[in-house]
Amino acid sequence: MRILIAPDKFAGTLTAVEAAAAIEEGWRRRDPGAEVLVAPMADGGPGFIDVLSAVVDGKLLSVTVRGPLGEETPATVLLAGETAYIETAQACGLHLVEPKSRRPEDATTYGVGQLITAAVDAGARRIILGLGGSGTNDAGAGLLAALGATATTAAEASTTGGAASPTGGAEAAGVGRLDAGAAGLAGLASVDLTAARERVAGIEFVAASDVENPMLGLRGATNIFGAQKGITDDRKPAVDGWLTHFAELADRKTADQKGAGAAGGLGYALLLLGAERVSGIDLVAELTGLKQKAAQVDLVISGEGAFDFQSRDGKVIAGVAKVANDAMRPCVVLAGKVLIGSREMRSMGVESAYALVDTVGEDQAFADPHGSLATVAERVARTWAR
Repeated sequence: MRILIAPDKFAGTLTAVEAAAAIEEGWRRRDPGAEVLVAPMADGGPGFIDVLSAVVDGKLLSVTVRGPLGEETPATVLLAGETAYIETAQACGLHLVEPKSRRPEDATTYGVGQLITAAVDAGARRIILGLGGSGTNDAGAGLLAALGATATTAAEASTTGGAASPTGGAEAAGVGRLDAGAAGLAGLASVDLTAARERVAGIEFVAASDVENPMLGLRGATNIFGAQKGITDDRKPAVDGWLTHFAELADRKTADQKGAGAAGGLGYALLLLGAERVSGIDLVAELTGLKQKAAQVDLVISGEGAFDFQSRDGKVIAGVAKVANDAMRPCVVLAGKVLIGSREMRSMGVESAYALVDTVGEDQAFADPHGSLATVAERVARTWAR
C-alpha cells in the first residue's frame, strides 16, 4: 500500500518531522512493505523553517535577536539564492516565554525586524515570512522600529515641534515607544515609517499565514487571539484601543485588510511595507510537492496536537485534506485529542480521526508522545492497510 504522511507539529511534544517519523514507524509495524511518502507540514507558525529546510535548497543563517520581552534569542534565516524564509515565531513566539512570565501587553516584535535586517544584509531580495504562534500583540510596531521607524510622544510633539526621536520617543515607563509592546503605543502622537520603508526599498515581502482577520475590532487580533497570549477579557478593550490609536497614526485603512490581524498585528506591519498575503499551508504544500505526492498514493495521513474547530480554516489539516480530496484520495487524521464531530470532520474532507488520549490515555500520550503516536498509527494501519 502507498501512503502519504503529512502532519503538522504536535504542539509542545513533537515537531512535524518527528510526528511524521512516529507515524511511519507505527504504520510499518503492521504493514512493513508499505510505500511511504513523507511531507511534514506547517502553516507559517512554529516549525516553518524546520519543514522548509528539508525541501528548499538553501543554507541556514544563525542570528541572535531580541526576544518578545527583550532577552537575547537565537534564530535562523533560511537563505535560498535571493529568497529568504523567516519563521517569525522564532523571534516573538509564545513558546519563548514561560506561562508565569508572560506579559502580552509588553511583548515586542522587534526581533522579527532584526531577522529581516539580517536577510537583507545577506542579499535577500524576496523575503517570505511565516506568521503564527506569536506571543505578541503590538501591531508589528517593534518590527518597524527595528527597521528604523520613529515616533513622537505628545510631550515631545509639544516641545520639539513634532520632530521624531531616534529612539522611538522612549520614556521611562515604556509608554510612547514602538519597541515596548502594545502598551508602548498608548502615548504616541505621530509615527514616521519613512526610514523603515527606505531600509527595505526594492524588497518583495510575502506574509504566509493561516489568519485572514483584520487587526482591529471584534474580529481583530486582540479580541480573537488575545486570550491565548494571556490578554484577559477586561484588558482587551484597552489593548485594542492602543492598536487602533497606532493604526490611526500609521494607516487606518490597511488595518482592515485581510491578514492584518495575523500574529498580533504583525501582518499589519508587513502590509504597511507592501507585503503580499498568502495562505501559509498553501505555500508549504507547493514547496513540498504535496499535490504531486497525494496523486501517487492510496491514503493520506495528517495530524496535529488538537483536532478542533480551529483546524478548519487555513490550518494544516484543512489544507492537507483539500489536497487529498482534489486527488480523490481518502484522508485520515491522527491527533492528540479529537474535539470535532464527524459531521464537521467530513465537511473538511477528513474520513476518520483517531485520538492518542482515547487509545493510550492522556498521561501516556504526554509522557511518551513518539511511542503513543506510533501505537495509534499501528492500530490505524489495521483498518486501512490492504
